Amino acid sequence: MAVPESTAPGRPLAAVVGAALVALVPAAILTGAVAPLALADAGPFVRWMVPVSDAVATLASVTTVGLLGMAAFLVPERSSTDRRGTAVRLAAVTATVWFVAALLELVVTFADLAGTPVTAPELLDQLVSFTWSLETTRVLLLSALVALVVAVCARLTRQRAPMAWLAVLAFVGIVVKALTGHAAGSASHEDAVNGLAVHLAGVVVWVGGLVALVMMRSRLGRDLGATVARFSTLALWAFVAVAASGVLQAWIRVGSVANLATGYGAVVLLKTAALVALGVLGWRHRRNIVGRLREDPSDGRAFARLALAEVALMGVATGLAAVLARSVPPVPDALPDPGIVLELTGYPDPGPVAGADWLLTWRWDWLFVVVAAVAVGLYVAGWLRLRRRGDAWPVLRVVLWVLGWALFVWATCGAPGIWGRVLFSAHMVMHMVLAMIVPLLLVPAAPVTLALRAMPARRDRTWGPREVLLQVVHSRAMRVLANPVVAAALFFFSLAAFYYTGLFELALTTHTGHLLMMAHFVLTGYLFVWVMIGIDPGVPRWSPLMLLVILFATVSFHAFFGVALTGSTSLLAPDFFGQINLPWMTDPLGDQHTAGEIAWGIGEAPTLVLAIVVAVQWFRSESRETARLDRQADRDGDAELAAYNARLARLREEAEQLD
Repeated sequence: MAVPESTAPGRPLAAVVGAALVALVPAAILTGAVAPLALADAGPFVRWMVPVSDAVATLASVTTVGLLGMAAFLVPERSSTDRRGTAVRLAAVTATVWFVAALLELVVTFADLAGTPVTAPELLDQLVSFTWSLETTRVLLLSALVALVVAVCARLTRQRAPMAWLAVLAFVGIVVKALTGHAAGSASHEDAVNGLAVHLAGVVVWVGGLVALVMMRSRLGRDLGATVARFSTLALWAFVAVAASGVLQAWIRVGSVANLATGYGAVVLLKTAALVALGVLGWRHRRNIVGRLREDPSDGRAFARLALAEVALMGVATGLAAVLARSVPPVPDALPDPGIVLELTGYPDPGPVAGADWLLTWRWDWLFVVVAAVAVGLYVAGWLRLRRRGDAWPVLRVVLWVLGWALFVWATCGAPGIWGRVLFSAHMVMHMVLAMIVPLLLVPAAPVTLALRAMPARRDRTWGPREVLLQVVHSRAMRVLANPVVAAALFFFSLAAFYYTGLFELALTTHTGHLLMMAHFVLTGYLFVWVMIGIDPGVPRWSPLMLLVILFATVSFHAFFGVALTGSTSLLAPDFFGQINLPWMTDPLGDQHTAGEIAWGIGEAPTLVLAIVVAVQWFRSESRETARLDRQADRDGDAELAAYNARLARLREEAEQLD
């Protein structure tokens, strides 16, 4: 019996879920993921429903992101179509499935942790009392709440900007799950969490986009070719992210080639085989199908056959991933006796810092290195594109951009990043470099201007990278944030709020807090410097005189913060610095005073540079305005001056008549 057109879009999601469940069952048996626990077993229903609900929630969530992303960024709309409306309505349905599966996952995961069957009368009271206090269930609850918000809002929105924001929100709701599972308790904690987050991000774009494409295929018509070509570019980036992070994840958990012979290792090999097969299909997709669709954009049969095969393999990989998340890896999750420093920071005691260590000691954090490498690579690629078409771009800007990211890598992977986890003074060096010196190099490089000149504009009124960038720099939110008073307040008051609240200790003891802290330092510093001396397009700039007033007011507050920290009599983050008890650091309060001196001293030099640049820009703008007026006077015989003199003469005559 033929399936009605209205129900046809549900086939791809059902197919991928079915493939996931088919792969999940034997893999779970092989690894013992659903074997009874030695203590407080919650029963077979709970043991099986943990990976099943995880797989269903994951697939429904990534499909939701794919549909919302397609509606906001990929699908061309014509006067006779309602493709965005169709995609967002389907997203509302898949988000509802995600919410139900996420709630089920929350309940069975808690029951599994508590060793309580779901039929036990005390389970509900325990769930209400302890869900928020356990990191695993807290993250699952947040993910379920995101699904609920997306499901409700997707039924109400019809505008493209809200669709884009919902896609971002749903994306965050998925990636936050990187904090759960074995990644959160691994001895290689930060690498495991970073790897899982990148892995999930790649899966979201790849799987979600492809499932959404298959669901929307019949509605795309002659725009199928353009949509598939755009998605193929995203899929390539996603495949690289999934493959690289998958290798990292496997190495952390398997540890050696010999451990591939275990049940866990066998499932890792199966997932690797599925990934390789997906890469081959993706390559064929780009090489053959995209070309055929360029010739006949409405010919979707070959695309559908290949895409359904990819979707099925993606379901298999997702089912295997759910089993691995439930299984015990060959490498232990935690060291038997980590020590207080490793337990608090995730790293061993680095020992006292010597003078040469500031340049010669490194602890590479692959996430920060990759971020810097991608930023430099994209900038250089844009610069080379301009050169190939004969457009000029100052080499000095390229040098500043590269130096800025090199300094970023040193601050995060060099001595400031290493000793900044245990010493307040080293942490302050890292803070000042990221918030004040790195932006001073990056902002004059004008990355937004380069991107707008290098990236092609889309002609079908969809939002590509260039269009999204324009939307951001001219948005209402940017008009508020780029107000010099707001930018200065964010730069300084968030500094005080960070150190004089529990946020400082949270950043020292949790990976999520550490990453958010890094992002905050760089973004607020970049925003403040851009408001002062930025040359990229955006909101109208204030007069140089007002900018100098705000700059000197901000530096005064900053100096006050440094002086207050230097004269402080009690420790900030006392639970951390009082507990870490480094044998070579006997005076943590004295180290805090040193941090205040660093905040005061390092902050002055960048401020002076900013003031000089603002003054120079002021002088140049006045010189350009004078030159413009001189050219105009040459063209019209100084008509403006003549009109001014005539006006003065009339006023004088009127005054004489009154006398």
